[in-house]
Formats: sequence, structure tokens, C-alpha cells
Amino acid sequence: MALDIMQSVEVIEALENWIEKNRPEEKIRRELDFGYRIEDQSVYIFEIRPRYNNPEIYYETPIAKTTYIHTKKRWKIFWMPSDLKWHGYEPKMLVKTIQEFLAIVKEDKLGCFWG
Repeated sequence: MALDIMQSVEVIEALENWIEKNRPEEKIRRELDFGYRIEDQSVYIFEIRPRYNNPEIYYETPIAKTTYIHTKKRWKIFWMPSDLKWHGYEPKMLVKTIQEFLAIVKEDKLGCFWG
């Protein structure tokens, strides 16, 4: 089940603010930038970089994912280790708000999101 309109507005506003505060300086954004995507009830945060052998082609590297669990009214946090599969973030798997998710990703206490 997708996010409702009010949730979508809240999520987009939170993500836009977070990206703007945390993205690299404008002069290097062609080499490294951040983005997000909303698919149904999931939000993905990723890096955007040019390919090393063809800088005109950009690719996305996943950083974090969260999925809204309607029955629990919570966001479930995921990270992607080297097996390239999403795993629940064990220290704190569920949070109440998208802002809590973004704070955990930024802090990255265990080095799961930023390496």
C-alpha cells in the first residue's frame, strides 16, 4: 500500500531538507551527489556518481532504505552490505518518523550506511 498524500508531502519535505543540508559542495556535485526515490511505501537514499570509464553515464549506489509499515505505524530501516541485499538495521529497526530515520542514517553509528 502506497503512502497517502499527507505522508508523501511530509516525506518529500523531510528528504529535500536532508539532501540539501548533507549533499556535497556544489563544485563537486558532478562527481558525487545524493538523491532519493519513493516507491510505494519505501524510500531509497543513494549516491550519484559518474562511471569511471564513461563520465557521461551516471549510476546510483544505495545508501539506505526505509519502508512504512502501516499496521505498526512505523518506518522499518534497512541497509545493504556486500551481499547487495537489503537487511534490517539491527540497532534500531523501527522508528516513528521519517526524521528519525534520516537522523540514524546521518549518524551512522556502526558504519553501515556510509562505510
